[in-house]
Amino acid sequence: MQINEECNRPCLADSSLQWSQWQLLDSLLPTGGFAHSFGLEAAVQSHLVSGPDELRTFIIHVLENTGSLLLPYVYSAALSPNLETWHVLDKRLDATLTNEVSRKASISQGSALMRVASAMFSETPSLKTMRDTSLRLGSVSFHHAPIFGLICGALGFDITFSQRAYLFITMRDVISAATRLNLVGPLGAAMLQHQIAPMAENILGKWLNHAAEEACQTAPLLDVVQGCHAYLFSRLFSS
Repeated sequence: MQINEECNRPCLADSSLQWSQWQLLDSLLPTGGFAHSFGLEAAVQSHLVSGPDELRTFIIHVLENTGSLLLPYVYSAALSPNLETWHVLDKRLDATLTNEVSRKASISQGSALMRVASAMFSETPSLKTMRDTSLRLGSVSFHHAPIFGLICGALGFDITFSQRAYLFITMRDVISAATRLNLVGPLGAAMLQHQIAPMAENILGKWLNHAAEEACQTAPLLDVVQGCHAYLFSRLFSS
């Protein structure tokens, strides 16, 4: 039996791309995502979430809102990963976010992600160039969703993967916050993530490949709850 060595040989370019994808999704990436609860802490203290069923509903609403409001920015930035497009999207999202808590959380995570990516992915020097140029301008907010799309596009990731990945890290971070708020244990969190994954995929299909002009808020109550986070007497998370 002969083995086709050409087919058996790994494609180095594709393999390297997958390693980069996994690293971008790694929870060890120091972007500060685990400092935010997406409004869950405020929802718990206001008694909107107090049990497993309410937690599950809350997470689904967070994912739905992420799909409708933020995925269009990820898509638009990944589709055209250049400085001009990024700056336009950044300004548009800055004007769209309606409460200061979510706005600051987006800027904090986006700034950290851009700093880490520009240093880590040195094989893509355009990331560092765009970051340095934006810092000199002083007028760029560095919101997270456009930066995530920009990085995925600059690295050559698939458009669908980029949007699915953004939903995944949102789900991962909010479930992690639920664990630290003692709403669910580590095993229960893993089971919950697996159960919600098909719903997240449906949400992805619903909001896939929408331009930033189509971005909208579908869960206004979440926005109101997260805006109350700054008024909590004691807080574990930043948002």
